[in-house]
Amino acid sequence: MTDARAKAAIEAVIRMESARLIAGLAHYTRDIGLAEDLAQDAVVAALEQWPAAGVPRNPGAWLMTVAKRRAIDEFRRSAELQKKYAQLGRTLATEGESATPDFDRAFRDDIDDDLLRLIFTACHPVLSLPARVALTLRLLGGLTTTEIARAYLVPEPTVAQRIVRAKKTLAQAHVPFDVPAAEERPARLGSVLEVIYLIFNEGYSATVGDDWMRPAMCAEAVRLGRVLAQLAPAEPEVHGLVALLEIQASRIPARTDEAGEPVLLLDQDRTRWDRLLVSRGLAALDRAVRLGGERGPYALQAAIAACHARAFRAEETDWPRVAGLYAVLAGVMPSPVVELNRAVAVAMAYGPQAGLDIVDQLADEPALRDYHLLPSVRGDLLRKLGRHVEAQAEFERAAALTSNEQERQLSARRAGEAAAAAGRVRRE
Repeated sequence: MTDARAKAAIEAVIRMESARLIAGLAHYTRDIGLAEDLAQDAVVAALEQWPAAGVPRNPGAWLMTVAKRRAIDEFRRSAELQKKYAQLGRTLATEGESATPDFDRAFRDDIDDDLLRLIFTACHPVLSLPARVALTLRLLGGLTTTEIARAYLVPEPTVAQRIVRAKKTLAQAHVPFDVPAAEERPARLGSVLEVIYLIFNEGYSATVGDDWMRPAMCAEAVRLGRVLAQLAPAEPEVHGLVALLEIQASRIPARTDEAGEPVLLLDQDRTRWDRLLVSRGLAALDRAVRLGGERGPYALQAAIAACHARAFRAEETDWPRVAGLYAVLAGVMPSPVVELNRAVAVAMAYGPQAGLDIVDQLADEPALRDYHLLPSVRGDLLRKLGRHVEAQAEFERAAALTSNEQERQLSARRAGEAAAAAGRVRRE
């Protein structure tokens, strides 16, 4: 393996472990800012040592051990934190410094879950909603400020400032690292649901890098959604979110071909969809509806996903219903991205020109100015209308706007196909 590939592999391992590492350290230190600093120190040590020594058998345990030792050194230097030092000392004495932390232990307990504690702490009401989302995506999703900015369609410096200020605010307010009491949970679920949704989306359609998807991130979001469903069984939107994630996750095996190339929804082999996840998602959607949450934003999106899941072939999709559900969603949660998705459904139900009329109304939306899916959708509709030269230009623009290499290659390939089609028309 080349040095570059080894470094990339190490960075991938570190990224997968980062959320659990920060969560475990926050559990020990009760200080999110300090936990992230300690985790970063451990990452630096890994980047220095692993290229020569190799990635350890349990990289998470290695990182945790290094970080705990750094924590003890830090606490020893601070007379103010002697109590925390003593607590860490007792923990290490029990585990033994060479012991492997049981990361699965937290996953088996839906309440005593360090990752769940971390989400609720990062989503504390003392922070603004944008700050809660940005901080949680940074700590749990391991996303960069660039990726978070793209997910929320806001400038990168804005996200960076939110994260810095959020950590300072939590420290100054002495926010406890804990799952909120039962009476406080309903008021804090909304931002948690939004965060989990964005973590899933970053895994489902990676905004940057070479990977089309990050399935581990999707799996983590689904897991956290299931934990929340157990924690708040009477909340319909929790079940709506779980339904959406389960159904979307069912498509992951079919979203790439044998060569690892992206496969779009209508071209997917639906026999490869995970029917167990589909059935779990449909059951969660039924539960959300029974609880009266059929008009919740996540339940509506889950209902749209269910239309695709119930169609064993793409041509059997109930597109008029999908378009109608998007219209309801646009009323409940107005968004140019929702309108863009509605345009696709309208095009499938009533023809590409009907969809293009909606897309063209979105051309001047500031939030979509640098959004690669706008020219991608417009290019597809123009292609269906036989306007291949215009379609080529749109696909080329989509390729230039995306930071994901697989997405860029897909758009470039579609641009080439449009150019070839335009050439055939000219020859005819």
